[in-house]
Amino acid sequence: MSYHRPPGLPIVDAMTPPVLVLPGSVTRDEVRGLSDDVRALLHGSAARVVVCDVKGVGPPGLATVDLLARLQLAARRAGGRIRLRDPDPALRALLDLVGLRFEVEGQVEEREPALGVEEAVEPGDPAV
Repeated sequence: MSYHRPPGLPIVDAMTPPVLVLPGSVTRDEVRGLSDDVRALLHGSAARVVVCDVKGVGPPGLATVDLLARLQLAARRAGGRIRLRDPDPALRALLDLVGLRFEVEGQVEEREPALGVEEAVEPGDPAV
């Protein structure tokens, strides 16, 4: 029995966002190409989010911040946004320092306790 691939593009679940894996170091010339990739991924799918895997970016610096800001701008102009996957804690701290907020995969929403976390109660505390 043989399998013949159907013509056309593969069927992709619209709920699964496309992923863009960022390389270790990116030159200024490559930023434009990555921005084009983000726009193409948003136009080529029904998803409004592109997941940027930043695990291999290396030590964070202002060049990384610039790259992520430009990718977010390209995504916004295309009607979407980017979400970070596996950011280094130092990168998250640097992004907070410069005032850029990005959605991060697996991040607990604000005002919601993480799953499996129980609040400690001291003996003698009144019931609320």
